Amino acid sequence: MQQPYFSSSILYKEIVIKSLVAMPLLNRQKWGKAGEDLAAHFLEQSGLKILERNFRFERGEIDLIAEDGEELVFIEVKARRSNAFGAPEDAVTEKKQEQVHSVADGYLFIHDIDDRPCRFDIVAIEFQNEMAEIRHIRDAF
Repeated sequence: MQQPYFSSSILYKEIVIKSLVAMPLLNRQKWGKAGEDLAAHFLEQSGLKILERNFRFERGEIDLIAEDGEELVFIEVKARRSNAFGAPEDAVTEKKQEQVHSVADGYLFIHDIDDRPCRFDIVAIEFQNEMAEIRHIRDAF
């Protein structure tokens, strides 16, 4: 894979980091994994430390769990090859947010964490041709 190039910008009223990376053409089965791999790489390049990938608890899953300084970050990754059905971040419904919160509670319980600041982020990825646009939305829900 071609080495990604990252650039970032901050938008008014919500912190969104945007990036474009070159992507090879992938088959359908590999898009989701490629999205999570890109998100993890992007977050690491932004200074976060990835602790877990695809953490499961009961009937739910959190795509990525990371540390950002002292803060524990639970991250939902949404990737799309088209915006025909809206932006990827729009797919993180209230029900999905509740599920992520529940799984995060499970993570905190299993690891006996009760006094650490936490936040919930979304990494939205839009694949277009051989490029991917990455948006990191901090404190998304």
